[in-house]
Amino acid sequence: MPRTAIIKFVHAINRLARPLFCLLAVISGWGQNPARQKSPPDVFLITIDTLRADHVGCYGYRNVETPALDALAAGGVRFTRAFTHSPITNTSHITILTGLLPSVHGVTDFGVPLAPEHATAAELLKQRGYHTAAFIGAVILDSKSLAPGLDRGFDFYDNFPAKANTKERWGRVERRGMTVVEHAEAWFDKHRSGPHFVWVHLYDPHDPYEPPPPYSEKYKDHLYDGEISYADSALARWIAFLKKAGVYDNSIIVVTGDHGEGLGEHKEETHGLFLYDSTLHVPLIVKLPRAAHHGLVIEAQVRTSDILPTILSVAGVTAPADLNGESLLPLLAAKQSGAPAPERALFGETDYPLRWGWAPLRALRSENTKWIEAPRPELYDLVSDPKELKDLYSSSADKEKVQTMQAEMANWKAKVPPANDAKAAEDLPDPKDKVEVQNLLHNAMLAADDNRTADARQSLEKALELDPKTPAVLRQLGELELAAGEFSTAAHHLKRACELHPEDSTAAFELGEAMEKSGDWAGARDALESSLKFAPSQLPARVLLGRAYLQLKDPKNAADQFEAALLVDSGNSDARLGLAEAHIQQSDFTGAVSDLEGFTKAHSQNAEALRLLARAYRGLGKEQEARLAEAKAAAAERK
Repeated sequence: MPRTAIIKFVHAINRLARPLFCLLAVISGWGQNPARQKSPPDVFLITIDTLRADHVGCYGYRNVETPALDALAAGGVRFTRAFTHSPITNTSHITILTGLLPSVHGVTDFGVPLAPEHATAAELLKQRGYHTAAFIGAVILDSKSLAPGLDRGFDFYDNFPAKANTKERWGRVERRGMTVVEHAEAWFDKHRSGPHFVWVHLYDPHDPYEPPPPYSEKYKDHLYDGEISYADSALARWIAFLKKAGVYDNSIIVVTGDHGEGLGEHKEETHGLFLYDSTLHVPLIVKLPRAAHHGLVIEAQVRTSDILPTILSVAGVTAPADLNGESLLPLLAAKQSGAPAPERALFGETDYPLRWGWAPLRALRSENTKWIEAPRPELYDLVSDPKELKDLYSSSADKEKVQTMQAEMANWKAKVPPANDAKAAEDLPDPKDKVEVQNLLHNAMLAADDNRTADARQSLEKALELDPKTPAVLRQLGELELAAGEFSTAAHHLKRACELHPEDSTAAFELGEAMEKSGDWAGARDALESSLKFAPSQLPARVLLGRAYLQLKDPKNAADQFEAALLVDSGNSDARLGLAEAHIQQSDFTGAVSDLEGFTKAHSQNAEALRLLARAYRGLGKEQEARLAEAKAAAAERK
């Protein structure tokens, strides 16, 4: 072989080997001495809710101080173009913790359980001997209510109390970042032996923007930034704790946002409705063990679904084969070697508009182009139009690009389960036409939660003027009037909501409540039957329907409902007493006594049960027992 050919051959081998060598160095010891990597790394995940990348200091923003994030970026790897798949807290966090797309893991709204076949980061790491704990900053991530299944694999999951002792926001629906960190520190102090996987969730930047002093004063003209700066101080405390505990150096620390915030862009005040970069672009900072690759900046587009595969790769845990995300480590190797990094397309999803009766959206962000699939599709050139203000689809300026993005979108959609009622969604309104209504609905929800009933009613009435046929507006108005004791008005709004959205089991249940409190038992019966048709496992609806049947002098159907309720919860007192009343109305006094004798032994101070027992005894001709039960009931009432 000629000398020049040999030299070219050697150079070619070197060019091919360099990226492979760098990747191997990243994976095995992160470029450090393997002898120093005897113990598995601790894993610390910090998610900062509602955090836009362009409102963080190390991402170029100058109106906020984020020294902890900036220092972590300097000591780690910063990804400049990281994007979430969903602008909804629960959905996005499930993606981060499973490495799956929203339509794959199926948690596309609050309260939707995570299916057991989808393994979480905590489960995968726990199988390898990790001690696992999660500390959440908001009740929307509570695994016992709005985020069922999210606690799987965690040795400890810091849920909120089932019954809050305060009407204040703090401690009832939200925790300050410092409180979250304090809880994490207390747990860690009791579980020093590792390795650890600890997830800390800082909710502070989420609206309402109410940073504590001194941030409330320093950022009084831009409170969202004040919340970010405060969250950064909580992060600083957590990082300082990890350093003092001696676990910082041999740890992987991942900090990211679950989604961004509209801040009025595209008329969206908060998030959830749209798939623009204002709510999808998030910071992502990864600190590797021994500060490997510190100061590295990766410009390639990445996704939050890539976080779990990266954690597993660094921890030496084999990732499940069906993950939608990919490890970020090859991008570090490519950056070191100077090789081009492959583009990772983002498939974005939001089903949140369905909550209001509007069309769900899908988006594809690929090769500096954004395609949004909506009733009125949108196309943006992200190089010339990073704020997504000039829709190219409506002008049909680039038909070839439209066709390319449509084809690529079709390929992505073929990889995920088909959407429920996709055909029906085609006929729903475009969220772009409803954004002002959604803003008002959100403001009303916050006002109602703060007991500002007049403000909530004003927002809802204005929303109703803008759109008299949005079921969600009518339902929220009905709920407001129901809480205020205006039962006839509540029933009026809720009935209209049910007419517009017959499948809404919650609205139908609330209509049943309003009619029951108005004394319209037949109307309550019909509404509750409708509610249970769509959600048969509702315990409160079963009990209330049983009561309606009792009032309508239909004890047989009442008994059926109470028995069904007891199948859901055998210890439910209301259902047990309702069934006893149904027995008495049917002159089945023996059945009533059988139920009530055991119940009153366990609940000796329940006056209602004792009076029912007295009636049952009297029906059997047991007057002495009846009088004794009445005496016990009177004594219980005096207490």
